[in-house]
Amino acid sequence: MPRRQGIHPGKPGQRVPSMKRFLIPVLLAVAVLSWLRDGGAPHGQATAMSRDNTISGRVARVTDGDTFTLSGQRRPIRVWGLDAPEWNQRGGAAATRALRDLIAGRQLTCRVRDIDRYDRIVGQCFLPDGTDITAWMIRKGVAREYCRFSGGYYGTCGRN
Repeated sequence: MPRRQGIHPGKPGQRVPSMKRFLIPVLLAVAVLSWLRDGGAPHGQATAMSRDNTISGRVARVTDGDTFTLSGQRRPIRVWGLDAPEWNQRGGAAATRALRDLIAGRQLTCRVRDIDRYDRIVGQCFLPDGTDITAWMIRKGVAREYCRFSGGYYGTCGRN
């Protein structure tokens, strides 16, 4: 009697799992576990997201007066509680320059507050010496507190 593929010779009608049926779930599990171990970052990109919902890294690029990107991250960070003029508005260039002068190339730690509608991380960000980026930009006079989102955290809401 010719032997049929996938059938165990000693037990009529019982299938022996093929190598594919075994290997695919194992390889998938290994891939998922590796991805989770690396923090879900694409291969070659380190993620600095910690268990206490903070993200840390060196500033790679300042986009405008309230947005920047950390090295090794694709998703930009929008500074929480900060309302800076856009680059094409009056004061936009000054706000961008002030933020760039303060943080470009420096190490930051940001407490993740939200993800905005543009898929940016919204973070309350600090320099290693504890300087709060939002408070500094407000004091410098190049941006305002974004009261709608900060809930008056910086104490400037209601002032004219």
